Amino acid sequence: MNIVTIGGVTVGICILLATLVTWWPGLKPLQKNPLPHIARLAPFLAAWAYGVLAILTVGGIIGWIANTTLWITNWLGDVALVWGVGAESGRSAGTASYIPLTQTGTAVVLILTVVMIAAAKKSKHGSHLKMGTWCGITLGTSAGVAGFAAVPLAQAVNWAGSAVYGVIA
Repeated sequence: MNIVTIGGVTVGICILLATLVTWWPGLKPLQKNPLPHIARLAPFLAAWAYGVLAILTVGGIIGWIANTTLWITNWLGDVALVWGVGAESGRSAGTASYIPLTQTGTAVVLILTVVMIAAAKKSKHGSHLKMGTWCGITLGTSAGVAGFAAVPLAQAVNWAGSAVYGVIA
């Protein structure tokens, strides 16, 4: 598993903030009728959760793609920090301890991968799904607020896998 750098977390936060800024309908519309506005954000958030789960897979092609994405993002973020603001490169961000996925949990991630690929190809929200997945991969293993969801998501997927496949852990 790759370790996320400060540059990688910076890219993930930039993706998240850019999405929130373009989504933001304004305070009045959000207070008046929040459900349609929150529904517009749902594809990004679902893909973000998938990205977090994808980076928690430690092997196979899904894990390799997620780790490669994280590696490239770390490099891009480090380059942006060095050339953009003169920071140091390659410095690791704090990493959160994570719960590894069980065999059945990884099976659920495989099922979710098929769903995400189909949704990204057929849905009008394809770009939101791709950006959400990228954001989840970059922030999934970071410590602090950015990576807060990794443990509960892993637990939920492990439980769902046990329930679906009838395995008692």
